[in-house]
Amino acid sequence: MPALHIEDLPEKEKLKMEVEQLRKEVTMQTQQVSKCSEEIKNYIEERSGKDPLVRGIPEDKNPFKEKGSCVIS
Repeated sequence: MPALHIEDLPEKEKLKMEVEQLRKEVTMQTQQVSKCSEEIKNYIEERSGKDPLVRGIPEDKNPFKEKGSCVIS
């Protein structure tokens, strides 16, 4: 199926798509960025102690730890 390019559509179709999008947007609940960002920050900080990307993985539980090294002489 070929890709649909907006610029290839007639003006009437573009306006219909725009109206559909605006109808969707008007029903969406919105929140202030300042409130959302504070909630996201708190969520991350509360869980950072358990995050292996922040704390690291203990050597005894790391499945990707190198088993040994190989030396070619």
